Order: sequence, then C-alpha cells, then structure tokens
Amino acid sequence: MQKELHTGIDLAVALIKQDTLPALLNTATSQLQKAFGLTKCWALELDLSGRTLHCGQLGDTSEFDCSDFSHPFAHVLQTGQPRELTRAASYRLDHPGFQTLFDASDRPRSLWLEPLTGHDGRTLGMLVLCGEDPDWHNIVGQPLYTGIKQLLVHQWISQLQSRDQVWQRRLLKRSLDHLHDAETLRQRCNQLAHTLVGNSEAMVNLRTQVVRAAGSQLAVLIQGETGCGKDVVARGIHDMSERASGPMVVVNCAAIPDTLLESELFGHTKGAFSGADQAKEGLLAQANGGTLFLDEIGDMPLALQSKLLRVLESRQFRPLGARDEQHSDFRLVAATHQPLQQSIEDGIFRRDLFYRLSQFPLRVIPLRERSEDLEALSRHFIRLYTQREGNGPLGISSHALHTLAAYSFPGNVRELRNIIELACLQTPAGDDIQPEVLRLDDLFADMGQPMPAEVEPKTMDGVPVADDIRDLKAAAQAFEAAVIRERLRQYSGNRAQAAESLGLPKRTLAHKCLKYQVTDV
Repeated sequence: MQKELHTGIDLAVALIKQDTLPALLNTATSQLQKAFGLTKCWALELDLSGRTLHCGQLGDTSEFDCSDFSHPFAHVLQTGQPRELTRAASYRLDHPGFQTLFDASDRPRSLWLEPLTGHDGRTLGMLVLCGEDPDWHNIVGQPLYTGIKQLLVHQWISQLQSRDQVWQRRLLKRSLDHLHDAETLRQRCNQLAHTLVGNSEAMVNLRTQVVRAAGSQLAVLIQGETGCGKDVVARGIHDMSERASGPMVVVNCAAIPDTLLESELFGHTKGAFSGADQAKEGLLAQANGGTLFLDEIGDMPLALQSKLLRVLESRQFRPLGARDEQHSDFRLVAATHQPLQQSIEDGIFRRDLFYRLSQFPLRVIPLRERSEDLEALSRHFIRLYTQREGNGPLGISSHALHTLAAYSFPGNVRELRNIIELACLQTPAGDDIQPEVLRLDDLFADMGQPMPAEVEPKTMDGVPVADDIRDLKAAAQAFEAAVIRERLRQYSGNRAQAAESLGLPKRTLAHKCLKYQVTDV
C-alpha cells in the first residue's frame, strides 16, 4: 500500500508538470502502460463535432471516423460505458481506422475501451488499453488506476480551458488587428479622395488598391486611357508608401528621344559620347530611396527594355562610359495607355518585362464609364481654379452637369479639367457654371480644318495684335499655333522635345499640329 501511494504521488507530479495536452496524454499513457504491464496504451481526443477521434501518437494515421455506430469506438462514446474487445472480435471488424490502431498495437489478445468524461458530462476522449491476457476489471478497479484517470481528466480539462483562453486571446488580437487595419485603410483612402476624386465604385476600389499597392514593394503597372489620371495614381502610391520622404523621379518615355533615353536613365561619364562635356547623374541614381515612375512605358525602345529588365532584377546599372556598376534602391511604378498585350504579340514589347512590371496591376477606368464622378470632379477642379486664381465660380449648375453627362469625354479627366477651367474663366465670380459656357466640342469640331480667313486676326510674327482682335477664340488659337510653330523651329522639327518643353504629351502636340495645320520644320 505504501509503495502504491508513493508510486501514485510520483505519477501525479509527472502529470501535473505537463504544460501541453499532447505532452499530458503521452505521459499518462506511458504511466498506465508501465504501472499495469500493458503492451500498449492510447489516448484518443474527441473533436468538437463528437464524430472524430484523434490520436497524436499515431502521426499521419491519427484520425478515426466514428460516425458509423457499428464502430466499437462509436458504441463506447454513445453509451458512455467501457467495453472489452477480444482479438477474435477485432478481426471481424472491417473499419479501416480501427484496424490501423489494432495493427499499431501489435494485434493484442484483448483491448479495453474506456470513455473519459469531465465533471460537466462532456466526453473528452477515450483510453485504449492493450494487453495479452489481462484481468481488466481488476486493473480498472485499483485505486491507482482510478486516481491516474481522475487526475488525467482534471488536467485535460485545464489544458483545454487554457487552450481556449489562448485561442480567444489570439482571436481578439486578430479582430483588433483587423479593425486597426481596416481603420488605417479607411483613413488612407479618405486622404487619397482629395486627389483621386470620385465616389463611384470604380474609384473607391481604385483608392483601396492604391493604398494596398503602396504598402508593398511590388512593381506596379498602371494601365488606362490617355488623360484618365495615371500620373495621379502613381503620385498616390508614392505618397502613401514608406518611401514618401524620398524622391519621386518621373520619366516620360514618350517625350524623351530614343537616342537620349538611355543616357537620361543610366547617366553618363564625361566624354562618354560626343557632346558629353561633363558627367551626368542618371534618373535611376536620382530615384535611390524613392520611387521611379516610368510614364508611357509602352513607348520605350525594345533595345532599352532588355537593359531595364536587368536593372529591375538586380537594381544594378552602369552609366554610359563607366566601368563600375552602381546600385539604386528604388520602387518602380510604370504606366501606359497602350495595350501591352498587343504590343507583345506585335514583337515591340518584351513579355518578360511585362510580367516583371505588372506584379501589382492597376487599371484606371475611363471617365465615360463612371459619369457619377462628374460632379465631384467638376467641383474639385473649380476649387483648384479658385485657389490658384484667387476667385472663381461658386459651383456648377445641375443643367451644366446634365450637359456634361451627355458627353463622352474622349480626353477623360484631363479634358474635363480643361473644359471646367475654361468655363471658370467665362463665369462671373460667385456664380455657378452654366451650360452655355461649356465648350464641349471645341477640341475636335474644327480638327483638320484651317481657321477661316475672315476670323483670323492680324498678327505680328504670328502673334495677334491686341487692337485688331475681334474673335478671342480665334486669337487664342492663332497664338497657340504660333508658339507651337516657333517651338518646332527651335527644336528642328523634333516633336518629342517640343512637346516636353511645352509640358504637353506628344500625342496632344500632334493633335494640335493637325488642328492648326502646323507642319514640322
């Protein structure tokens, strides 16, 4: 009796020391096996469904489906009573799960299946005792066995409660983190709404994607039609990112001549080529620690695309004429209005570069597909005009908005801004913009047609003489044509350089040349 008491205390201490449920079950089965001379002992844990038993000691074959009540495990769980199972009876059972455990037990002569139930009646699992010819009633009737089983159940419940508390704390933390992330996302989207204006579903989704893109280091490819605001999206990604304090270097691949683009990107040393009278730092180096925005990436020469791909993979580049490579830590954002998939098929854009650029693809929806944003955008441009000029219209009338809604805006948001700013100029301060000052057809109505002679004002070197102006629109067009003609002359007919010097996209300049019948010099 004294030996049994001493043994019981040792076993109890060993059980209490276990701080995880698997360790507790392993220790308990090991104790029972040694204390009562069993060939094997298993502890099976019942899942929350009450239909599946798990045995961590069996590894990959640890699950036993007990949904079939002819299964001996299911019978014990349902009745709540222990049961002896002989080898002969075990052979007749064709349940795969049971046979797996039976084989792992070296096919003993007899098994004792005993459910383990907590004080609240909840079934925790089952003990499976294996022996060659034991007296099960004598074993389970011993105080040592009863004590070990009661302590096992008590510690098992404690472990489950502890595990539930840990799980609840993790769930609470996850919920709080999710709320914090959602609030941060909402705040940043609200910030973006000041520049990426609009309440349409497309714009709400775009702002969300911009915030998520800004939170990563993935390369972003912005696709959308000309004038839809791809540059504003790129600025938003930079401003919302961890690189906001660094530079944002903008490269318009369409505005820089092919012969100069490589030098602009990579830089060059003094004497690298004819005319390189001093060293120049490239835009890649200038973007170090910030964002490199490659606008109109679809216009990049094919030969330069392969060099750019290598830079994107290694962040290493060599200035023209230099021996050593340089490193630049930049985040890449690219944009294009061109269908790059078609360019790939046509062999003018590298497929591997496309995949490297579009790790995080964004698409800006054209204005004609989100007409519900017209009012917010119009009021936004009115505010910008008023802030810049010091005064301006109070707002825009519902009739004017109705007129805008009927227009398709081939030039997208950029065209809307031009229309609103021209309307602001013709609207008295404090009034609302009215439909009659919205010049929706001016841009394309006379495209390709020379200005009629009867409305052409007298000019001096192509510039209208103020005293002879009778038609302000014609005078403005004549002045614009004169400036373009002179700028083309200055750059020997190079439209890309002329467009850059005037702050225009190359396509816009080409359109104006066609509209005003300005030919290259």
